Amino acid sequence: MTVQKILVVEDEPLIAMMIEDFLDMLGKSHAGTADNVSEALAMVDAGGIDAAILDLNLRGGETSWPVAERLAQAGVPFIFASGGLGESVDPPFNDRPVLPKPFTIDAVAKALDALG
Repeated sequence: MTVQKILVVEDEPLIAMMIEDFLDMLGKSHAGTADNVSEALAMVDAGGIDAAILDLNLRGGETSWPVAERLAQAGVPFIFASGGLGESVDPPFNDRPVLPKPFTIDAVAKALDALG
């Protein structure tokens, strides 16, 4: 499977825009950006997503765990983006790739390539 249409779940607008720019430079399609769980779940349910980049912690105390669960159920691969600061990925997703912030276009490319 070639990963082409990427959903971005990120609550920081500047980081989301940077990821969108990276995707464009890498020749990937941007499937949409959500800054909260409910928007992200609606996008996942709408389909047409090959992969996703999920910020672990979203504003308002939300986490991207429900989105990760929905993506896993749909068989869509995903990467967690983490700002560090003690954030860790707990089971059942601790086998998923983590892209530490701040990240570079090369790091995003390698993470997406590893998905397939």
